[in-house]
Amino acid sequence: MDRISRRQVVRGAAASAAMALGAPSVRAQKGQQILRFVAEADLKVLDPVWTTAYITRNHSYLVYDTLFGTDENLRVKPQMVDRTTVSPDGMKYTFTLREGLRWHDGQAVLSEDCVESLKRWGKKDRFGQLLMAHTGKIGPIDKKTFTLELAERFGPVLEALGHQRPAFMMPARIASTSPEEQVKEIVGLRAVQVRRE
Repeated sequence: MDRISRRQVVRGAAASAAMALGAPSVRAQKGQQILRFVAEADLKVLDPVWTTAYITRNHSYLVYDTLFGTDENLRVKPQMVDRTTVSPDGMKYTFTLREGLRWHDGQAVLSEDCVESLKRWGKKDRFGQLLMAHTGKIGPIDKKTFTLELAERFGPVLEALGHQRPAFMMPARIASTSPEEQVKEIVGLRAVQVRRE
């Protein structure tokens, strides 16, 4: 009499289970569905610079926007930025904002808003601190354009701006709040219709 190995038993059991269960039945849902979301904690702090709590970061993604983000392959992609120009020596970055960006209060998003937001974020966030330590000058050129000039080489400039704890953009009057105190007013970015080409 032949002995049955453990491997043969496991293979047989798996094959039997697969035949008994069959392929799952998948079909489209009819009508509207409601998705209810329950956060992992209470949202107590609304300022993404003041705390590193995930609940605050997640809330901030719903209210604010960022200059850059990352796609599903972790590649940095522009969000609020329309165009980025890098000098040949890699020491000067010029950012031009997209057209039509407005805050919830109806005011236009200005380059000054982004500069102040970056400065505040750069005092608390570790990647922001590294970027600012290598930055010589950051400032607006006009209403839609600002520059970041490096004092010394720093390769991951765009990665710093688009990483998982990015600089959330706020109006300059709010972003000028000390990073040691929480902002008292929440004004985010209005949803912008994206044109597909």
